[in-house]
Amino acid sequence: MLLTLTELKKYNGQNGKPAYIAIDGIIYDVTEVSHWKDGIHNGQNAGRDLTDALNGAPHGNEVLEGLEKVGNVKME
Repeated sequence: MLLTLTELKKYNGQNGKPAYIAIDGIIYDVTEVSHWKDGIHNGQNAGRDLTDALNGAPHGNEVLEGLEKVGNVKME
C-alpha cells in the first residue's frame, strides 16, 4: 500500500479505524499495540509520520520490531 501523509491521517485509530504510523517512510500497523489504545501514545497520534518523535523518544527503533509493515509513504 502506498499512502500520502494526507491519506495516512485517515488511519488514526479512532471510531474503529486501524491505527497506522509512519517512520522513515515505512507505514506500521499499531492497531493492536496496547500502548496505542484509541490511536494515542504518550501524546502522539496515529495517522502521522512520527519519525522525528521517535528520534526524540527515550527508546530506539527496537519498538518497531514485530510490528506489521503495511506500506510506504508516497510523496504528495
